[in-house]
Amino acid sequence: MTNDKIQVIGIDVGGTAIKLGRFTADGICLQSLTMAAPQPTTPEAVLAVLVDAIAQIDPNNETFAIGVGTPGPSDAAGRIAKIAINLPGWIDVPLADWLEAKTGKPTAIANDANCALLGEAWLGAGRQFQNLILLTLGTGVGGAIILDGKLFVGHLGAAGELGLISLNPDGPICNSGNQGSLEQHASATAIRRRTLKEPVELGFLAQQGDPGALTFWQEYGRNLGIGLTSLIYVLTPQAIVIGGGISGSFEFFLPAAKAEIEKRVQPLSRDGLQILPAELGNFAGMVGAARLALQHYSRF
Repeated sequence: MTNDKIQVIGIDVGGTAIKLGRFTADGICLQSLTMAAPQPTTPEAVLAVLVDAIAQIDPNNETFAIGVGTPGPSDAAGRIAKIAINLPGWIDVPLADWLEAKTGKPTAIANDANCALLGEAWLGAGRQFQNLILLTLGTGVGGAIILDGKLFVGHLGAAGELGLISLNPDGPICNSGNQGSLEQHASATAIRRRTLKEPVELGFLAQQGDPGALTFWQEYGRNLGIGLTSLIYVLTPQAIVIGGGISGSFEFFLPAAKAEIEKRVQPLSRDGLQILPAELGNFAGMVGAARLALQHYSRF
């Protein structure tokens, strides 16, 4: 079967929106659909929405497999959504089995940040690299790792929670149980707590040359750079891709982050390192979920 004949569905499940796309093996999106997530966003309600949406996006049953990104870790086999702390009832949900039973299509699931990195590595900012990491700077701080061209999920599929690494042992308590995690210094929640402003507002003020906003982003970049230092020493990536809503202010915090990395990381460990903004925006998870389906397709 030629690449233009192979088609898969990529799905990004979020707490407020669900995105679906029908893709060829060459990465061409033939059709996409975005819909509001059901409220409450229980597993059963999401399943019903997904089955209906799949029928809409693939009316002629042309797709072979399905990939799904969910907001939390999955098991290493890509069958069970282990937990999604911001969605009700999402504990050990056998979502792949459910979708296969409803659609008859082989299905794989993964953490949404993992899917976002797969998407960026396939069609976005990371496509030239074999070793890279992704940080998503949003309500929380998510992460994902690709080593030697393959997604690294670690023991039980739980690796890649890059936002939960320790940054300040005396910092704010994290939902993970850690204290002073990178997430508690680099997320939108942390920015609101510290400044009583939204990240987008601080970005706008920085664009206007506001001294306070510019100083804030310099301090933000310094903290981010310190967090990245630990990741670079462990993983020595060729590239770090920065996504999420806060990446809209990339130009304001990047210089301070790079300066911190250059000061703290020995040259060999950061040789050739590039720090890049994500290119696929809010569609990275959907694109990466399609890539996940294609990777699993080769096993059948």
